Amino acid sequence: MKVILKADVKSLGKAGELVNASDGYARNFLLPKGLAVEANATALNEFKNKEKAKAYHKQEEIKAANAVKEKLDSKTVKLTAKAGANGKLFGSVTTKDVAEKISKEFGESIDKRKIVMEDIKSFGTVQAEIKIYQGISANIFVNVTEE
Repeated sequence: MKVILKADVKSLGKAGELVNASDGYARNFLLPKGLAVEANATALNEFKNKEKAKAYHKQEEIKAANAVKEKLDSKTVKLTAKAGANGKLFGSVTTKDVAEKISKEFGESIDKRKIVMEDIKSFGTVQAEIKIYQGISANIFVNVTEE
C-alpha cells in the first residue's frame, strides 16, 4: 500500500515521502497513529504540489545566493586595528569583525560562521571564503591597516 508519511518512521522513511508499506503495517500501525495518510488521488495531488513548491523555493534561494556571490566575489574589505610597537595587533581581527564590515559596506547580512579564515593577528591582506549556500561560495580579501 502506498502511503505518504506525516512523520519520520524508522526503517521506512522521512516525513513528506511517498513510500510503499505492507498493507497490515499501514492499516494497523501507520494510519491509526497518524504517522501516514493513504496515497489516494487528493493526497497525491497535494504531495506533488508540495514537491513543486519545495523545488521552486530552492531555485529562488539559489538565485539569491548567486546574486550575493556576484556582489561579494573578489572584493576587498578594509579594516583598521591598533597594534603594538612590533606590528602585532592588540587582539585579532575575527570573522565577526569581517561580517559586520560586509554588512555596513555591501548591505549583505552574512553569518560569521559562514566565513572561513584564520584570525588575523598582524597587518596585511588575507583571503577569506564566504560559504553562501551549499556549493556556492565567494572569495574576498580582508585588508588590515593601522588606525
